[in-house]
Parts: sequence; C-alpha cells; structure tokens
Amino acid sequence: MADPAPTTPREAIAQMRINAPVRGNRKLEKLLEAANGDERMRAWWYMQQVNAERLGMSDHSWVHIQIVANIALRLFRLLSKAGVEPAVVADHGMGVRDAEVVIAAGCLFHDTGMSIHRTDHEAYSLFLAADRLPRLLEGVYDEPELTVVMSEALHAVIGHRRRGDPITLEAGIVRVADALDMASGRSRIPFETRRPNIHSVSAAAIDDVTIEAGDEKAVQVKIAMNNSSGLFQIDELLATKLRGSGIEEHVEVVAEIEAEHEKRLVPVFRI
Repeated sequence: MADPAPTTPREAIAQMRINAPVRGNRKLEKLLEAANGDERMRAWWYMQQVNAERLGMSDHSWVHIQIVANIALRLFRLLSKAGVEPAVVADHGMGVRDAEVVIAAGCLFHDTGMSIHRTDHEAYSLFLAADRLPRLLEGVYDEPELTVVMSEALHAVIGHRRRGDPITLEAGIVRVADALDMASGRSRIPFETRRPNIHSVSAAAIDDVTIEAGDEKAVQVKIAMNNSSGLFQIDELLATKLRGSGIEEHVEVVAEIEAEHEKRLVPVFRI
C-alpha cells in the first residue's frame, strides 16, 4: 500500500493555536490573538518542526511553543508573587503585565530560527522576530515602549541558548521554561541516531513535571522519574539551563524515582 500523502503546509497550520491563561492581561491576550492569526508565524512553527524531524530531533512544533509559554508564565507568576521584580518594572517603570508580554513574545519566537537551520537557530530567530513582532504588537504599544518591549523580548530569545548569558528575569525564565518541556520523554537534546542511546533513554525516564510554590524558595519543580537514567536529562539539560539563568536562587528542583522495581541508587536528586 502506498504511503499516505504528506500533510500540506496549509493543513498543518490550520490546527495551530497557542493557548495560555491571560488572567485579564489584555496586552498578552492581543499578542496571542495576533500570533494565532498570523499565517507566517504559524508557517515558521511548521517549518521548525519539519527541520526537527529531518534531524531526528524531538518535538519543536507549536506544541512545544505552547508548553514553554505556559511554563514560563507559571514561573513568572510564582516569582512575582514572591516579590521577585522583572526588568521591565525595575529598569523601565512599566508593569508586571508588560513583563508577561515580553516573556510570551520570547517564547513565541525562541525557536523560529529552526525553520532555517538548527545551528545558530537562536540568532536566526532574532531577525525573524525583529521583522514580525512589531506587527503582532501593533495597537498594543506605541514608541518608545514598543522598542523597549521588543528589545527585551529579543534578549530573551537569544538568551535561551546554552551560553546565552541572560541578564534579565524575563530572559532567564524563557531559558529555564524551554528546558522544562521534558515530561513524558519530550527531550530537548537532539537524537544523534535512531537507535536507543542515553539521550532517548533518559528522555523516556521522565514521567511528569510539576511547578508549584516552594516552601523555602519561590518555585519548586518536582520531576517524577521511572528510571534513574532520567538524571542525565536533568543534569545535562535542565541544570545547565538553570545555572546562569539568574533565577537559580529562587528555584529548587527535586527529582524522585517512583518505580518500585528499580534499585534506588539515588532516590532523590536536588538542584
């Protein structure tokens, strides 16, 4: 039997819609509405996934974008509730809701450069975002606030890479949120081959990730593993992104192995 016809680009983008709790933030709501209604934006999400599949990598589609955006907003709201001030407020005298727009914009565009190439995709994302973000924010901001929000969002985009050196709370949040898309084997580490290896095995070991207010720190991330191989995923990916993010002092990561059949060499792992 012949292989089924591939999904066309138009069919692929038709199903895309980023949903996130806006909590009355009309600016954030308008940004998400504009992104969902922009065919070029959604076509970039389509192409970044096409290239991920060509490289044998895990999901980089709009689903990843939605997960990262929701995680980032969750992190920010917990940090904000604990009194941690974003750069948009501290440096520009703007509001917490403007910080949410910066964070969401960074998430929407952080992987668009994958539509061009995996190598240096963060840098390619910058010029795509610089071209499109003003349209998505039309009617939301005027100058000079438009340039301020764009600049902070672009910093969050480039800051999410491994050595991105984020220098704002907003950028650090986007960086860590990207790494936290790891539940149910959603590894961000590329698979070098299609045979089982430490990347694929450790990704499959992550069952669930929950993000809650912490007792001693603003945020506690709990990671449930079914196998200790998941520690590779946490230490190689998440810890690398968390260190140097600027929010590490406010975040505690606790990973626990729930499988009863495994010899518990490391029953609890903390960052």
